[in-house]
Amino acid sequence: MENSNATRERIVRALNRVRPYLQNDGGDIELVEITDDMVVKVRLKGACHGCPFSLQTLKAGVEQAIMQEVPEVKKVISA
Repeated sequence: MENSNATRERIVRALNRVRPYLQNDGGDIELVEITDDMVVKVRLKGACHGCPFSLQTLKAGVEQAIMQEVPEVKKVISA
């Protein structure tokens, strides 16, 4: 993928913007993979892993932040 390092850096920057909110609730997030078709795979950790609101957090918080920073991302899924 062209500019994959720059894309990865932008995704990490977006994750770093939402990370403090997750950490306030005892959780965290890890970037697992960026597929060739621009699907971002992340892993929720700590209190966020298995939380009943984790899907909402992933879609409304994490996906929105990443897609705002990196519009070419198609979707964000849990690894």
